Amino acid sequence: MSKRTDSEKKPPKQVITIYSPDYFGYKEIGTTLVYDPREAIGRTLWVSLYTITGDFTKQYLLIRFKIVRVKEDLTAETIFYGHEYGREFLRSLVRRGTSRIDGIFNLTTKDGFQIRVHVIAFTTKRLTPHCLKVKKIRKCMQKILEDTSKNLTLSQLAQEMVLGKTASDIFQEAKKITLLRHVGVVKSKVLRVPEWVYVEEAVREAVQTASTSTESQEKTS
Repeated sequence: MSKRTDSEKKPPKQVITIYSPDYFGYKEIGTTLVYDPREAIGRTLWVSLYTITGDFTKQYLLIRFKIVRVKEDLTAETIFYGHEYGREFLRSLVRRGTSRIDGIFNLTTKDGFQIRVHVIAFTTKRLTPHCLKVKKIRKCMQKILEDTSKNLTLSQLAQEMVLGKTASDIFQEAKKITLLRHVGVVKSKVLRVPEWVYVEEAVREAVQTASTSTESQEKTS
């Protein structure tokens, strides 16, 4: 076989530096190699919350980010794409003589993201799987999550899930039904990303400005 000519050789790979979103501190979280920067779009990576916050107690929680844009300086912008508890930590929550209540819900955020969320609650005493208390706790989980997602963007919802506010809100309501030991949002996954996410910031601002200007003219006339 003949050797490839210089024109047929692939160009050297470029290093893309990946950053977390602004709502997670815009910190460097990794790198990836590509021939063309556009190849990086759509790639995902997992990072522990400890890497972002520096809090060692948060090492058990993993966050998934997805690259949605690569800038000219070869830095990649990401969005929150899901999270989950580490397996060892989740296993450590299980106790004999208690019950685990799971709730899995599909939600839509204020800014159009579709996301699936998995919540667990551990009781202090064992309950039968299909008793009224278990059903009430699941309904409580669903109501709080649906109400929250309607009023929050993905960035806001992600922070509340990861930092524990969502679980705390559910705990405060569900403990009125039965005694609980732990409530946590153990996993989430973005199912659908709106198209506007992939549009350059400058274009989005121009569209928003034009839209605002049109609305003002219509009100004036």
